[in-house]
Amino acid sequence: MSFESAESFLDHYDPEQPSCLLLDVRMPSMSGLDLQEELIKRSIDIPIIFISGHADVPDSAKAFRAGAVDFLEKPFNEEILLSRIEEALSKDAQVREQLREKNKILERLSHLTTREREVLNLIVRSHSNKEAARILDISNRTIDVHRAHIMEKMQAENLAELMVMAMQCDLL
Repeated sequence: MSFESAESFLDHYDPEQPSCLLLDVRMPSMSGLDLQEELIKRSIDIPIIFISGHADVPDSAKAFRAGAVDFLEKPFNEEILLSRIEEALSKDAQVREQLREKNKILERLSHLTTREREVLNLIVRSHSNKEAARILDISNRTIDVHRAHIMEKMQAENLAELMVMAMQCDLL
């Protein structure tokens, strides 16, 4: 799908649509670099490939620092462009899958009680049950019960799996 301008793209952006952006550095009204900045401001994560017939080092450096996948000078080899687009779409698919997994975990987290979240935070910070009980001023047995509920609600088979989930959701 192509758009006549950066503004048109922003007006019609569909976050559910797998995508990558092929941007020219020089575009009418809003440059490709300006659109990249706007996407970052809006927390829109799309792989971007820049193309330019007027490439310079500062522009390409700025694009890469902001996360561009590639920066191709015109004229470019179509096979290389197609290869970069495939790589960008693959990256987009990976990011989307990671986001789906994170959302599943966040959904599970939302079912924890306040106390279970407190216990979870202590567990993922490597506190023993005994230490967690002391910190929360509750019995070891109560910690055991909360921990069992956490494992069940989070659908974690073991502590290592729970730790991975915590890392995916930035709890650590």
